[in-house]
Amino acid sequence: MLFFCLDLSVPLCTISARLTHHHRPRIMPEMEDTNELILQRIKKLNELRSLGINPYSNTFKVKDSSTTIIENYGSLSAEELETRNIRCTLAGRIVAFRSFGKAAFAHLQDGKGRIQIYVKKEVLGEEAYSVFKKLDIGDFIGAEGVLFRTRTGELTVEVERFSLLSKSVRPLPEKWHGLTDIETRYRQRYVDLIVNSEVKDVFIARSHIIKCIREYLDSEGFLEVETPMMQPIPGGATARPFKTHHNALGIDLYLRIAPELYLKRLIVGGFERVYEINRNFRNEGLSIRHNPEFTMLEFYMAYADYNDLMRLSEEMVTAMAHKITGGLKLAAWGHEIDLTPPWERLTLKDAVLKYARIDKKILEDRGLALEWARGEEVPLKGDESLARITLEIFEKKVEAHLIQPTFITDYPTDVSPLARRKDSDPDITERFELYIGGIEVANAFSELTDPEDQRQRFLSQEAARAGGDEEAHKMDEDFIRALEYGMPPTAGEGIGIDRLVMLFTGQTSIRDVILFPHMRPEAR
Repeated sequence: MLFFCLDLSVPLCTISARLTHHHRPRIMPEMEDTNELILQRIKKLNELRSLGINPYSNTFKVKDSSTTIIENYGSLSAEELETRNIRCTLAGRIVAFRSFGKAAFAHLQDGKGRIQIYVKKEVLGEEAYSVFKKLDIGDFIGAEGVLFRTRTGELTVEVERFSLLSKSVRPLPEKWHGLTDIETRYRQRYVDLIVNSEVKDVFIARSHIIKCIREYLDSEGFLEVETPMMQPIPGGATARPFKTHHNALGIDLYLRIAPELYLKRLIVGGFERVYEINRNFRNEGLSIRHNPEFTMLEFYMAYADYNDLMRLSEEMVTAMAHKITGGLKLAAWGHEIDLTPPWERLTLKDAVLKYARIDKKILEDRGLALEWARGEEVPLKGDESLARITLEIFEKKVEAHLIQPTFITDYPTDVSPLARRKDSDPDITERFELYIGGIEVANAFSELTDPEDQRQRFLSQEAARAGGDEEAHKMDEDFIRALEYGMPPTAGEGIGIDRLVMLFTGQTSIRDVILFPHMRPEAR
């Protein structure tokens, strides 16, 4: 018996009649020749409605998935299946279809995987079978039937009744051979996920990675919190913010570039270990490592310094690696990366001396450093401090060499406005950045808790802004006030979730680990 979810109160579709030459639906760039296919599908949609069939039903109840069916019964022989008469109720998208006159095979894809179904005219009946033959690849159906094995041994559901759940009007790309155009994949991620199963695997891995982070930090006594996405003063990093306006309050607000200053306010308030996993927004260019909207983990730990965070970072990432990959070696970007601790530690200056092959005397003289950098095509305006020049040399000449996990420590004070100075050298801060696979994965430091020192750092940043540096930090008087109430010794760290996922999944572009990356508008 055929069963359908009828809704006779819905009028018959009139889409086809309205599709004049000037009002045909937009189609994907690689499907410019499929207008007629779309029209054919709309014709089928109307035919189904004329039969009293609701092509967008919502009454079918799913009991089984492709995965559970295969896991529970995949080991049974054809004879065992026949003896046990195992019934299944499942639903999914038709992704393959082979018709043989009075019978047809199809593959259903659900959220877990795929399974084959078999439909016979003599089982369904002539009327139901004629409806089934009107279905297309891309349609969602619900099916009930009995498990058996075909002559080739494939586990299959022989369908006794089915229900159309959603009619697909637009054909899947390239007759199911896959979606390969990179721009289309990013713009239409929903299609990418349908036709490229490995893409779905990346985002499943992403979810597992975030879950591992939460489990680790929770087990270490950290509290997950949420801080404002819209802030009156953008702070916590040096970056250009996005600006908006709140009409009721009559004030400008900024999408946050980092949650840092609010999380440190919570440390002042008495929470000794806090973390947040959420979005940051930076009004900067697009690249394979940068998206203007990205996910960050930031965590803060009272009575700790940056050495404690280096140990914690090693423990957290290696624990994650064991759970995600089962070991400590990763294949990413053409390299084998060994996460076995302890990880190498190099000061920023020593890393430049080691990998940029520069004379130590050059890094002690601003004029010589500027001349050397320009000769090596390091992008500079010419008014940078020696510390900034050294940092630019590092980013241009050193980062790509840091394949194995490496902590780069001891950043200059004037490029670290929120980090605590080293007691032994006030020109250097207790800060590190973690590099794996040649990219920065984390940034951390012992926090600056001296309110007067913090005020002077903010004033220096304000001067830089006045000089044209749009990314320099703004003065935040309320944060200064919070520090004046007293903040315990604290260390804090930020980890780029997107880059971490790139590492663990071997993806070369940040767009491949963000479900809906930002793109330039489509050409019209």
